[in-house]
Amino acid sequence: MRYSYGITGALLAGGAAISLITGHPAGAQVAQNDASKMTSVVPRAGAPVSFADLTEQLQPAVVNISTKQRVTVQTNPFANTPFADLFGDRGGGGGGSTTREAQSLGSGFLISADGYVVTNNHVIKPEGNAELESVTVTTADGTEYPAEVVGTDDASDLAVLKIKGSKAFPFVHFGDSSQSRVGDWVIAIGNPFGLGGTVTSGIVSAVYRNTGTSGAYDRYIQTDASINRGNSGGPLFDMQGNVIGINNAIFSPSGGSVGIGFAIPAETAAPIVDKLVKGEAIERGYLGVRINPVTDDFAEALGIPKNRGEFIQMVQPGEPADQAGLKAGDVVLTVNGKDVTPDQTLSFIVANIEPGRTVPLDVLRDGKRMKVNVKVGKRPSEEEIAAQSFDPNSDDPGDQPTAPQGGGTIEKAMGIQTLPLTAQIARQLGMPADTKGLVVAAVDPSADAAAKGIQRGTVILAANGEPVTSASDLEAVISEAQSAGRSAVLLRLKARGGPELTLPIRLR
Repeated sequence: MRYSYGITGALLAGGAAISLITGHPAGAQVAQNDASKMTSVVPRAGAPVSFADLTEQLQPAVVNISTKQRVTVQTNPFANTPFADLFGDRGGGGGGSTTREAQSLGSGFLISADGYVVTNNHVIKPEGNAELESVTVTTADGTEYPAEVVGTDDASDLAVLKIKGSKAFPFVHFGDSSQSRVGDWVIAIGNPFGLGGTVTSGIVSAVYRNTGTSGAYDRYIQTDASINRGNSGGPLFDMQGNVIGINNAIFSPSGGSVGIGFAIPAETAAPIVDKLVKGEAIERGYLGVRINPVTDDFAEALGIPKNRGEFIQMVQPGEPADQAGLKAGDVVLTVNGKDVTPDQTLSFIVANIEPGRTVPLDVLRDGKRMKVNVKVGKRPSEEEIAAQSFDPNSDDPGDQPTAPQGGGTIEKAMGIQTLPLTAQIARQLGMPADTKGLVVAAVDPSADAAAKGIQRGTVILAANGEPVTSASDLEAVISEAQSAGRSAVLLRLKARGGPELTLPIRLR
């Protein structure tokens, strides 16, 4: 489950619309030969007397998901030192690889009798430089099945698996989350903290909640049903037994539930899942702008209604917005006739437009309203987006949604998140475009790295004397240090506008 380290810090990301299945009887749909045994269980209006009957029918379709990952770790403590040749090859010839099995990583649910399973992408995504070896799905009766990854979508944090087996499985349907109302009863089923099937109940606390992390999919159902680490990928059900959300993230000062959980709405997830099952490519619209919502202060300064439109801070050169003549300072009010609001952001609307299509935008420029036609482009990968949008002057995003399950090796060991140092980011930091290294994207305030002055925009050039140009380079150095029993790593650093210096960073 994605989580945060503090309440000031938070957690947590289309396609063409398809007809969603609604109105099915509560409960997992059983293989056709058992369908006659199903009964409809719908609690009476108001507070239900019990969730037991509903849970009894839904729980068989909810599964536990675990993965086995292979991580290469150097076992020669003298690797990359002058003594390496005495104890193996200089490159760590004495090293080997170990296989780490991560258990009870998350949850999922069956959507068909032939074994298709939906979960979060971060549940099965390998950490750091690890390689995914296998995925195991455990059903409610304790039976384990090998599964293959059918498709993943990093932007929406969704993944589809296929159980390898001939059995007809119980399954559930997506519901129409657009009909969800604040105050509606919901139940969440999953495997928190590695426990078996666990059921929690609550209500819809908010619909289309924007957590402030931006992006096309920062649009969630908020619930106070207890959701914890391990619930990721599990279903959020309405009282008719339909999946209206996929549990994805929480706000938390401790990593545990404090009653603020987020689920990807079914209306967002269902079309993407449908494409992944069919093996179709997920293509999203893209303008190439950096934006801000129109807050009270923005609205006051511009003389326009608040919570309406989004302000363009920057236009990427050569991208669709630039080609259409959009400029920094413009306020986009509507896209293809749809109002831009906090519930329906510019990113969300554009992401759901087919690339190559030309659409009209209502824009406010210098107090005057005008129309601009834009030919929507294809959204780049998340890595490319991150590189484009990196702003060294922004507030430290350590209080923003962070990596799932505690993050990768670097975050666990040092409390920092990194991005590859591209030529574009290097120029933004005032460094030569050919500078090689990693740029720090976020720092945990409680980590030694923060105490030593490392902050967003600091560039890591080398670790223990070895150049680092990728996360795997730094992970390898960390693993070597840990194998040798050392509790610190020397980083060669360069802050924006400052000299290069070397600092020992204590591992945790």
